[in-house]
Amino acid sequence: MYAHILLSTDGSDVARNGLKHGIALAKALKARVTVIAVTESLPIDYGSGHASGWIPSQQEIDAFDAASRQRADKFLDEARAMAEQAGISAKLLHVPNAHPATTIIATAKSAGCDLIVMGSHGRRGLKKLFLGSQTSEVLADGNVPVLVVH
Repeated sequence: MYAHILLSTDGSDVARNGLKHGIALAKALKARVTVIAVTESLPIDYGSGHASGWIPSQQEIDAFDAASRQRADKFLDEARAMAEQAGISAKLLHVPNAHPATTIIATAKSAGCDLIVMGSHGRRGLKKLFLGSQTSEVLADGNVPVLVVH
């Protein structure tokens, strides 16, 4: 049914649950697996009106990018270990300085994935509204089926 599954991770326990489920599903279906970790860029506040804002130096940007790479490598190494323990291989992908939901959707399309598996906190009401959800965005904006794991 599914030949290529895209799993996303941000290193959280919720994402780890999604990885576990997605890896087990891929093994059962003998599907290929791609695991993606998307790290966002350093938020810059250019200010508005009377506020002066904050613009980081190149050194601060470079340090942030290096830390993001290290975090993503850690998440992806964990995903690789989980896949190997299950007896499957996984292609690992880190996309830096990008919006997660948009990048997940674009990657699923360009890689020919026919299922996206993501974890979700399952927030509702005002918490969901104020905290947002990459999973909700992928569900709303994507055209590839999404399996959400709580």
